[in-house]
Amino acid sequence: MAGFIIGVFALAGMIKGMIGLGLPAISMGLLTIVMSPFQAASLLIVPSLLTNFWQLFAEGRVIRLIKRFWSLILGIVVGSIWSIFPTLSDTQFPSEALLGSMLALYGIYGLFAKNLPNLSRHQHWLSPLVGYLGGALTVSTGVVLIPVVPYLQSLQLQRDDLVQSLGLAFTVSNVCLAAFLYFNPVEHIQFSYQMVLMGLIPALIGMWLGAKIRYRISEVRFRRLFFMGLIALGGYMLLRTVVKLI
Repeated sequence: MAGFIIGVFALAGMIKGMIGLGLPAISMGLLTIVMSPFQAASLLIVPSLLTNFWQLFAEGRVIRLIKRFWSLILGIVVGSIWSIFPTLSDTQFPSEALLGSMLALYGIYGLFAKNLPNLSRHQHWLSPLVGYLGGALTVSTGVVLIPVVPYLQSLQLQRDDLVQSLGLAFTVSNVCLAAFLYFNPVEHIQFSYQMVLMGLIPALIGMWLGAKIRYRISEVRFRRLFFMGLIALGGYMLLRTVVKLI
């Protein structure tokens, strides 16, 4: 178990260091192979939060970013408090299937969406709506992915601004998820600080390595492999859920 957790967070951290996202998606997708989504989300909080802080503050200009995306932030907070979806604390809800669907859909989107429409002129009303859905899905799956990531990519931001904007959305979502897990505990799941640290250090090392090699490989090829991996992982999670129900 320990070796598997270390390997998962090292891989997820490296991917995040290279393209600015992927740590929650990869970590949740792989960890749920050996544990419940609630426990996986609990292990993910500290590594994800610290790596997102790194991503958010590395370039500076955070206040300017908050001023632009304050309604997105507010929407994420509201969505995590009043979610329209069943949450991770609902043991009867197949959150693994919802997470698998999100991973597969995002993988398909990443592979086949070539030119996104520029939605920046609609940002004033789209940001709170997208934020709400992102927050609601975060407390349902443990991952902020759809629709927040495609939305930010559709604003035609510069590469560094996009990475930092993703860091802002991920940081806010992680804080909301941490609060949700704290106030909605599942009694039979034991929280281990040793296991949290077991994921944190490999994630930080992996992110550092990923940032170092970001410009040394073909980003287009790596992204293609990343999205194909998400489709495979999401499909596996969906299949496993179906098998459990049969």
